[in-house]
Amino acid sequence: MLKEPESESDIDKLIYHSRRQLGDKGHVLVWVYKQLCPKCKKSLMGKPREKGKVKIRAKEYICPSCSYTVEKKEYEESLTADIKYTCPHCGFKGEASIPYKRKNIEGIPTLRAKCSKCEGNIDITKKMKEKKGQADTEDDD
Repeated sequence: MLKEPESESDIDKLIYHSRRQLGDKGHVLVWVYKQLCPKCKKSLMGKPREKGKVKIRAKEYICPSCSYTVEKKEYEESLTADIKYTCPHCGFKGEASIPYKRKNIEGIPTLRAKCSKCEGNIDITKKMKEKKGQADTEDDD
């Protein structure tokens, strides 16, 4: 059973959180918890802060206790994404834990899990990204 974030304090312990609709009958809830500093084991790793605000596009994660620094890609790929889903293919409700490592699928950075019943792909893409060749085809009148 996965530990789903419930309160505001739990949300602060997350590096990523998303709730998405998948097709007509599927949906997914994804969250990734921060890890303790591998050096001092006292604090959760986080992005650096400037003047009290988190530096959004930071290239590293820093421990607030001992200032230990880890490259962003290296740190994020060591994390685990927890997923609660309703499969868009078969309607099965399930849970999964996968490495938090995005793969480039059809030109879009994507987290991919497999349905534990039908083995169908459950893709979680970055927001507002469209697969190549699937842009809006509305006619401008």
